[in-house]
Amino acid sequence: MKFIPEWDSIRRHSLPDWYDEAKLGIFIHWGAYSVPAWAKPTCALGDVPTDEGWFTNNPYAEWYLNSVRAGRGPTYEHHVKTYGADYSYENFIDGWHAERWEPARWAELFKRAGARYVIPTAKHHDGLCLWNSACTDCSTARRGPHRDVLRELSDAVRSAGLRFGVYYSGIIDWRFSRSPMLCSYDLHHPENVTYAYADYAYRQVMELIDEFRPSVLWNDIGWPYKGEADLPYLFAHYYNTVPEGVVNNRWNDLWRDFREREYNLSEQGACEKWECCRGLGLSFGYNQAEDERHLIANRDLISLLIQTVSENGNLLINVGPRADGTIPENQASRLLYLGDWMQVNGEAVYGTHPCPERKNGETLPGGETAYYTQKNGVRYLFLDHPRPGCSRLRLEGLGPAAAGAEPLGAWRAKAAADGDALVLDLDGIPADSPAVVLRLSGGRKPAG
Repeated sequence: MKFIPEWDSIRRHSLPDWYDEAKLGIFIHWGAYSVPAWAKPTCALGDVPTDEGWFTNNPYAEWYLNSVRAGRGPTYEHHVKTYGADYSYENFIDGWHAERWEPARWAELFKRAGARYVIPTAKHHDGLCLWNSACTDCSTARRGPHRDVLRELSDAVRSAGLRFGVYYSGIIDWRFSRSPMLCSYDLHHPENVTYAYADYAYRQVMELIDEFRPSVLWNDIGWPYKGEADLPYLFAHYYNTVPEGVVNNRWNDLWRDFREREYNLSEQGACEKWECCRGLGLSFGYNQAEDERHLIANRDLISLLIQTVSENGNLLINVGPRADGTIPENQASRLLYLGDWMQVNGEAVYGTHPCPERKNGETLPGGETAYYTQKNGVRYLFLDHPRPGCSRLRLEGLGPAAAGAEPLGAWRAKAAADGDALVLDLDGIPADSPAVVLRLSGGRKPAG
């Protein structure tokens, strides 16, 4: 199918199977902001209004430049104390060396985590490009690491058998503005409102499409309003270049293949494909002020994946590498924990679909929480927060599937029908176990 630059043609694009089936991706926020690597770990996005209080106490370390420009708040105070009030952000760009970065090791870790696609920030709000862009001298190829980060990473990710996407900050580029953003209005109405900037953003994204053929084109915040008329041309070129490519909804809601949710999972249903993105901590960029108190617990990471997938979503979990290119141990260990769980239970995640006839998130009498997925006539039951040792569960409406209740993993289960209910006797679940999974419906393992 050839797309032409008209909205009616763009709307004929359908979500490719690979994205729906992948379920798990890795987000990477890595840039000059990884040098100061600091923000006060205040709260997660959505917990408080995005007003001036949020922006001056922003927990996102990748927003370091804006937080300093605000002229008040903990990040500004940290900057003045550590570097001095006149210390320019430009020094962080040139002071970023990535001296220990090995992209193949990153790709190996992401694959072990069970991810199927990887999306790094090609250009974040600070305007530094992580590829050798022909549109600017402000790139990692010409400053800082003096490496084409995107090229090296895309080669490593694809060599590991994973898909490669790109993040781009469309409407925001602080190299084209000087005033701080202190409210939601500023976020969507930055100073860089010129046709010149809209053309710059358009040329850069077209460059990313041609150079990298990304499987995901992930725009952030919005698109320059004076460039909205260009979007049908951009999308037509993208889909013609990458037929199985997908775009998110942050293009001023003019078009999307899937909808994005950041940290907040509320108001998501199974009807439309969506994606949850969040950091392992409260920040996307590496934040040296975060510790174990601020990072998602291992079991909660599994819970988040299950909750997302059961409601027709993908989880895009973020890592924030240090400036030297190493991934902090407390982040890597969580990815490995997730990967170990996926090794055992991945068949209940990859390629599955929601079970609209079952209620997700139901709390059972023993405290377990039930979620469901299905594929190829096989239904999967996730028991989150399972009781350790031996326990008995009764699930109404699942009796016909009783004969095929088979656990994934080393624990044990016996199933019996009691009328329309499924009665499960579980044994061998260790203390502090993450969610466990039962294969239902005849006990038949799906092909593939």
